[in-house]
Amino acid sequence: MPRPLAAIALALLCALPLMSVVAPARAQDHGPAEVAAIKQAVFAGPGLPVMGNAQGDAVLVEFSDYNCGFCRKTAPQVTALLQSDPGLKLVVHEIPIFGEGSRYAAQAALAAQAQGKYPEFHRALMAMRGKAEKASVLRVAREVGLDVARLQRDMQAPEITQRIERSLDLADEIGLVGTPSFIAGDRAVFGYLGKEDLAELVAEARATQ
Repeated sequence: MPRPLAAIALALLCALPLMSVVAPARAQDHGPAEVAAIKQAVFAGPGLPVMGNAQGDAVLVEFSDYNCGFCRKTAPQVTALLQSDPGLKLVVHEIPIFGEGSRYAAQAALAAQAQGKYPEFHRALMAMRGKAEKASVLRVAREVGLDVARLQRDMQAPEITQRIERSLDLADEIGLVGTPSFIAGDRAVFGYLGKEDLAELVAEARATQ
């Protein structure tokens, strides 16, 4: 079951399609101000990609990696939820934990924001066959209509690296050690989630606003 974000300490493995949260172990390490700062960074950190309704009345946060099998499996469920819930805002944290290809894909995805194509590129990368690595990522970029030369230049911007490192640090700070992880309101769940499970998480968040 989900536990309060203020006391998250998750033990997470991408290979396991089960939701599991271990007992909170870090609550005593954070005061109210620090918890508030962490939540602000999770839900509204600068430059984070947004999908769905940017002005929505509820926010779902996802920590993901393009080479995570269960992230890919969950992606269509997230898309279906966004299509069925016009008031939902999705915030994505790119945390590339599966090697160099994952980092390249995360850099490219974040760089695609400058061309206004993050949502399309994100969905295409999650739907691709095979491993995300330089050649496959650039192929998908062309397929979704990105200016690949510009994309490769934009990927080198310091703020792209900083954004990835901040999300990785944040995942570590709140106890996440894998993908996918979802947060809404004061609750977090990890592992594969279907549309109905995601909708329930969002509904709980709305009910506590």
